Amino acid sequence: MTSDVTLYERDPQYIPRVAAVHDMCGYGKCSLTAAIPILSAAGCDVCPVPTALFSAHTMYKDYTFHDTTDMLGGYLDAWQKEDVELDGIYSGFLGSAAQVDIIQRLYNEYPGALRLVDPVMGDGGKMYPTYTQELCDAMGRLADGADVLMPNLTEASILANREYPGQNLDDHEVDDWMDTLLGLGAKNVVLKGIDRQDGKIRNFVASASTGVAGTVELTHDKHPYMIHGTGDAFASALCGAVLAGKGLAESARIAGEFVRSAMVSTRRQPHFEQRGVSFELNLGELTGLVAA
Repeated sequence: MTSDVTLYERDPQYIPRVAAVHDMCGYGKCSLTAAIPILSAAGCDVCPVPTALFSAHTMYKDYTFHDTTDMLGGYLDAWQKEDVELDGIYSGFLGSAAQVDIIQRLYNEYPGALRLVDPVMGDGGKMYPTYTQELCDAMGRLADGADVLMPNLTEASILANREYPGQNLDDHEVDDWMDTLLGLGAKNVVLKGIDRQDGKIRNFVASASTGVAGTVELTHDKHPYMIHGTGDAFASALCGAVLAGKGLAESARIAGEFVRSAMVSTRRQPHFEQRGVSFELNLGELTGLVAA
């Protein structure tokens, strides 16, 4: 890909260590239950930092939610005492606005680690039920300096304080959004889930080093159904590919193909509409893609 950028030089004998700052969901496929196996399949050593504990994800009517903010200071103090080393910090769903300070603490303590930010806040023009405006405002602080910022259009709208535009953006509108997101201070942006109603899903990748003129478009076949958790699976696969030494646009392509294949497997599972993306049968495919 002509406009690709490599963010991590991987020693093939070394296993990179990545902190996955995300919630843990007991039932339903998303967050750490996606990040841990997917990053592992990509050859990473995953170090979870659980931001919340859910009995089930928020697509279910009944679920319990526990904010872990109070325990995270001591959790990271213990890491410091043991001289834990990190190559990447991948953040996703947060339980409170105060957890942005926790992530920025990690940035300060591991200045050489890649900052991989999936600003999980909502989808389809709506915030997730446990999110507040305070939390969304705080999430915007992670965009500035992010090595990779990977929002969907709902999250992009929240970060940019702009009206949600729907999923159908033309090329000029994509350029405008990418310019806005890069203007927040992100070094690279992956904008997910543009749907022009032509049977394709498009993701776009742009770098501050080349601006929107260097934007790469990645197109994948669209399935006629939606599944919860595909955003987490995509972001986790992208992070794994980046830490495998792939270029960012190539990593986004790999992540899109992995999710597309996993959705085929998911469709055959019971209760897939609620439970979410079932990627287990496709983890070997991801390992092959990042190793190629």
